[in-house]
Amino acid sequence: MKHLPALLAATLVAAQLGPVQADPWPNWRGPNFNGSTLAASLPSVVTKDSARWSTPLPGRAGSTPIIWGQHLFLTTPDEAKNLNLLCLDSASGQLRWSKTVAEGDKEKGKNNMAAPSPVTDGQRVIAMFGTGDLAAFDFSGRELWHRNLGKEFGSLGHMWIYGSSPLLFQGTLYVQVLQRDEVPNDYPLFDGKPKRESYLLALDPATGKSLWRHVRKTDSTKESHESYATPFPYSGRNSQELLIVGGDHISGHRLGDGTETWRARLYEKRDDWYRIVTSPVAHEGLIFASGPKGQPVVALRDGGQGDVTATHKVWEFRDAPTDWATPLVYGGHLFVLDGGKKVLSKLDPKSGKALWSGKLEVPDVIWGSPTAADGKIYLLSEGGTLFVCSAGDEFKVLSKLSFDEGTSRSSVALANDRLFVRTGSQLHCFGSK
Repeated sequence: MKHLPALLAATLVAAQLGPVQADPWPNWRGPNFNGSTLAASLPSVVTKDSARWSTPLPGRAGSTPIIWGQHLFLTTPDEAKNLNLLCLDSASGQLRWSKTVAEGDKEKGKNNMAAPSPVTDGQRVIAMFGTGDLAAFDFSGRELWHRNLGKEFGSLGHMWIYGSSPLLFQGTLYVQVLQRDEVPNDYPLFDGKPKRESYLLALDPATGKSLWRHVRKTDSTKESHESYATPFPYSGRNSQELLIVGGDHISGHRLGDGTETWRARLYEKRDDWYRIVTSPVAHEGLIFASGPKGQPVVALRDGGQGDVTATHKVWEFRDAPTDWATPLVYGGHLFVLDGGKKVLSKLDPKSGKALWSGKLEVPDVIWGSPTAADGKIYLLSEGGTLFVCSAGDEFKVLSKLSFDEGTSRSSVALANDRLFVRTGSQLHCFGSK
């Protein structure tokens, strides 16, 4: 079966649901699942005065806004530590509704319980929180169903709090929970049960009922079991599958029952503390995944069966690898951000050769993942500095805007020919239209 681009797959799903207003950003990595979109007329220079609107938020979180037509959805805590799903008007920033999905926000390290981004298929919006609460609403704010995966399968065992976002693909909802087997007593919301499983769960988005649950095993140890990544839907030589990263490995799983088809170890070194944050991406028969803490970005040929570590690895990129930011696929190239060193690299996806690398001049680190459209790449630093970079033949910073609005760990969303920037305390919209 020939490779089916993710955007085409997403377009086919959208066509089944009805017409889409403008260009949506339906999940945390956009309509292509890789950080890119076809949005146009986006600004190269962004200033505070050029904001179309700015809306104060009740709390900070690393989750990214998602947009479908004039509906914008965002997960956030509030001062009372409630965990809420907000719906704003994407054209004006005005609040349409707010729903409390769970209670008891907690913070640990760089994270809190509102880290996962919501997801929509144009009919409903689904939000997941680090408490294990998973709920669906229609666009008017009516709750359709609500489950707590922590109560059903054991509290979520992630040292820095659960951070994977739910995925909607071809009418099925997928939730990835790759976690530590033995959970220490100081973990957030620990339920007193020392053992738990890592799993991939498929649900009916209309009812919330489970379709299947696949237990994913690994030989990694302690924190290296833990993954904060999100599944990636892929169509290639193995037909359609989900790509999962965590436990030192990347693996491919069948859509129908979650059965693992293949896996590859991402790096030779074994360490108790190699949690994985970045999600996989793919382009033209190659699958890309990132190891943590200085381990390389790896390219693998698709179509494997069983253990393909020694047979399908094409190249490794070690010069400026990414620990936190998921790579971007845009314009036939792979963009990798080393958020700690603040280096953005443009790679030839076939060879892994760096076409250029450039330093982003900012004193703080960058936690968000790069997003791109209209020849431009958008990045937001932890201190709230928004960079607009050229995606062209040379590294070039087109614009730089610093917000003084608290800690920012979200990624920029691009929809309706506008960009949406979540800082520590506000959500901003920029665009000429």
